[in-house]
Amino acid sequence: MIKAGVLGAGHLGKIHLRLLNQSDKYELVGFYDADEENAKKVEAEFGYKYFNTIEALIAAVDMVDIVTPTLSHYDCAKKAIAKGKHIFIEKPITNTIEEAEEIRELLAQHNIRGQVGHVERFNPAFIAVKDKIENPMFIEAHRLAEFNPRGTDVPVVLDLMIHDIDIILSVVKSKVKSVSASGVSVISDTPDIANARIEFENGCVANLTASRISLKNMRKTRFFQRDAYISVDFLEKKCEVVKMKDAPEIPGDFDMVLQNAEGVKKQIYFDNPEVTTNNAILDELETFADAIKNNTKPIVTLHDGTEALRVATMIIEQF
Repeated sequence: MIKAGVLGAGHLGKIHLRLLNQSDKYELVGFYDADEENAKKVEAEFGYKYFNTIEALIAAVDMVDIVTPTLSHYDCAKKAIAKGKHIFIEKPITNTIEEAEEIRELLAQHNIRGQVGHVERFNPAFIAVKDKIENPMFIEAHRLAEFNPRGTDVPVVLDLMIHDIDIILSVVKSKVKSVSASGVSVISDTPDIANARIEFENGCVANLTASRISLKNMRKTRFFQRDAYISVDFLEKKCEVVKMKDAPEIPGDFDMVLQNAEGVKKQIYFDNPEVTTNNAILDELETFADAIKNNTKPIVTLHDGTEALRVATMIIEQF
């Protein structure tokens, strides 16, 4: 079992602590939190061992799980890497591109593993259809959330939209050509609602909307490609695949057939794969354990996390 320690015992940190504690791939050694009062409360309530310095925790583990505020990711990661420890780091990877690239270089120098917590890659609805997404040319993503003061220290792009940026970059096999965006600060000091258009060199276009001041929650992405439409509902964990193929000579009574202006007939059919229930956060942590143990590439690399941050930064610079 891999000895794991968690940095940060806030809302998400407590979830990570619970899941690492129940995983049979990790031995949870303990945690560190800068807020001593909160740390002692967590220790008393759950029984996890509290280390009173970052250095003491890092020294006691093989893998450091960084679930602190984004501004401290860089310092925490540097300290862990300097001691040769594998790092799991929550999204966004760091506060700046320069910090992310430095961490990537340090990781390579020490020949250790790193993974970024882009948890939607492990959403069962996305897992069910990702192999069916082939060369999408238009993508539309909506990620809307009701207002929650937690997370408003960063723009909505880094808080919410970055999930969809990472998903889109994982399926579009082309470089970003241009980005245009607009954002509005309604309640916070940083934008609470944003819309972005990402154009890729291969002609694909992605429209993304993110809001943290909506009246309802929505996390839905739609992919359009040749002869197929794929919808992923990340919130409800449902997916829909609508495909088109050449219509049979003699359609059946229940076949759905469309005919275009040139007389070409296409049959519409549904190819909805089964969605297997999972715990996405547990899966991302346990697949990272596998990558450490087998010395293989993690599913969401530090490179992936850096590229998602790079596009997010390009969007924020438009505001």
